[in-house]
Amino acid sequence: MTNGSATRVAPHRIRRPVVGILATGLLGLGLAIGPSSAGADPVAIGSPSEAMQQLSDLSRQSEQTNEAVHQVQADLDGKMAALQAAQDQQARDQAALTEAKSRIAGLQPMIDRAAAASYRGARTNPLVSVLMSDSPQQVLDQMSAIDVISSETGAETTEYKNAIAAAAAAEDASRKSAEVAGKTADQARTDRDTLAGKRSSLDVEIGRVTEAWAKMSGPEQAAYAAQGVLSGFSVETLLRGLTPGSNTGALQAALTRVGAPYVWGATGPDSFDCSGLVVWAYKQIGKPLPRTSQAQASAGTPVGRDELQPGDIVTFYSDASHVGIYAGNGLVLHASTFGVPVGVSPMSQMPFHDARRV
Repeated sequence: MTNGSATRVAPHRIRRPVVGILATGLLGLGLAIGPSSAGADPVAIGSPSEAMQQLSDLSRQSEQTNEAVHQVQADLDGKMAALQAAQDQQARDQAALTEAKSRIAGLQPMIDRAAAASYRGARTNPLVSVLMSDSPQQVLDQMSAIDVISSETGAETTEYKNAIAAAAAAEDASRKSAEVAGKTADQARTDRDTLAGKRSSLDVEIGRVTEAWAKMSGPEQAAYAAQGVLSGFSVETLLRGLTPGSNTGALQAALTRVGAPYVWGATGPDSFDCSGLVVWAYKQIGKPLPRTSQAQASAGTPVGRDELQPGDIVTFYSDASHVGIYAGNGLVLHASTFGVPVGVSPMSQMPFHDARRV
């Protein structure tokens, strides 16, 4: 589903509840607005058919599930990265423990000999050496040897103690990193199961949407596909009216995709879902974005609705399950939903959530 793959290729295009034709002027652009894009409570002129309303409701549900799938996939990707890091750390800790144990094994014979000599009553007192020596030279030789043995034994004993301490620390670190890896693996398995469930739900919902579409008449399908499309819309006219901003490049890139179909899980370049279009557009100007509409609702810095600039990211609905790119003059460019092509529609026709600038 994620990472640019599409759940299912949609041959048609849709939007939320069908409404009649609007004849509103477009804030100085001289463009007439066709049927409005759907919001929670769009202003309808005429009543949509029961089939069209059903399709609208099912499509909205599938869009929410689609974005939920993206979010769970992102969570799983994060868990898998964390799991890999935990496993790498656990391997390093285990290697440190093995090295410390090897060092202990190398020092053990010396420690054993020193312990045995001490047990047998070995003496290293210089005075004893003098009393037991036959000549001054023998005294000097014995005392020199004793100094070397004491020095070497002391250094090796200190190293042995340090090796034991290092082994204990490495063993504790290895145990903890193994616990972290285990917990992270459990969390990843849970996310994987959740993702499988979400994908299964989405497949069912997509089936219902396409079935509802097939039951609609030709005129109903045409009316549905026309939702949110601006009558007489011209990309060139919109571009001429833009005031340059920090992200107009993303908007300009997205405008080249006008007319592309909505496909669940698609990130372009020929088809998109809502968050996939935003990711693709910003990628064209070298700005990576998170995959989900909910995550995009927290990207960059917040922007007030009255401070919007062309190219800003705008999310809709209380759960931020739909996202588009502000096109100026109260318009939003977005991949609407199944059955409606990528296009520009009045932002006011969907419940505003927040806006961000990256």
